[in-house]
Amino acid sequence: MSTTVTTTQTSQAAIFYAPGNPFGLVALPLRQPRAGEVRVRVSCCTICGSDVHTYRGHRLTPTPTVLGHEILGVIDAIGADQQVLDHEGIALHVGDRITWSIAASCGDCFYCNDALPQKCEHLFKYGHEKVSDDHPLSGGLAQHCLLAPGTAIVRVPDCISDLVACPANCATATVAAALRMARIRAGQTVLIQGMGALGLTACAMAREMGARYVIGCDVVQERLELGRQFGVTHTVRMGDAEGDAQLARLAKELTQGRGIDVAIELSGSRQAMQAAVPLLRIGGRYALVGAVCPTDNIVINPEMVVRRMLTILGLHNYTPDDLLTAVRFLTQHHQTYPFEQLVQGSWPLNEADAAFTYAIKHHALRVAIRPSPEYS
Repeated sequence: MSTTVTTTQTSQAAIFYAPGNPFGLVALPLRQPRAGEVRVRVSCCTICGSDVHTYRGHRLTPTPTVLGHEILGVIDAIGADQQVLDHEGIALHVGDRITWSIAASCGDCFYCNDALPQKCEHLFKYGHEKVSDDHPLSGGLAQHCLLAPGTAIVRVPDCISDLVACPANCATATVAAALRMARIRAGQTVLIQGMGALGLTACAMAREMGARYVIGCDVVQERLELGRQFGVTHTVRMGDAEGDAQLARLAKELTQGRGIDVAIELSGSRQAMQAAVPLLRIGGRYALVGAVCPTDNIVINPEMVVRRMLTILGLHNYTPDDLLTAVRFLTQHHQTYPFEQLVQGSWPLNEADAAFTYAIKHHALRVAIRPSPEYS
């Protein structure tokens, strides 16, 4: 079964060559998808913090590449002779509005069989692959993206706007994974470190999971104020000894002296990580998510971890089920929390450099690029 609605032979892409170099607008070959592949017309791509780190040279990626992994689009072709199913087992069709996992996994290696598909030995990661003759279109800063077999695909309902839905396959799904691993329960006190897009999403999710108190921490006052719209009950401005002391007092006051039930680190700050561990209650859980760039070590007292029976977790990316959870959460709560406000401007593909410059200058939570003119 081969289905297609386009005869375009090339697709425009903004190619990233090296930090400090402008994007190059290039027409890349647009081949028909093979068995098991899906070709998507990209409607929107939001720029993640890791994209900015790569653009600035703080994070290495193979080049030349098509950056962008928070992608939303519409299927415009499906590979021949093989039905392709979404993550819920329903057949996909041309015209379906979809998002997809940040990476394609083989499903049969050691890590896939150990419930860690995001660490597959044969991982193909969108927005992180070097442009090749066989697979040139693998990122969101292009008019099309070609999805490889092993990609978890999730339909996105029309009730969610592009700007709300686009971060689902990175920010929202990663948060869903972190909260799943941290096992938040109703009535608990939760500490969220970092009020970026992931942190604000984590606050909203934690509240919907029944958290009684959600403490939001950041060094930027404006982000703390925004946190109130995402379910934060208490805010602490960090960055000095006074902030550390205020957080320690609050952790005791809200919990009758027991300490924080669950902490989620989304700032990447070494100081934040160092400060949080002593605040956990006996049996407390701490999920580390934000340290995706090299950082200095932190010091943890092993006796404290043992005697207080602490659980410290690391998370990188997520499983396909977490992506499904993310889309369902946005579907149910996109009108409860102002997710669209997290995207602070949209640019066409030929102004990708301007979008990144704006994101860096204004410390934007997210900016959007609209690769295809019909979606601008």
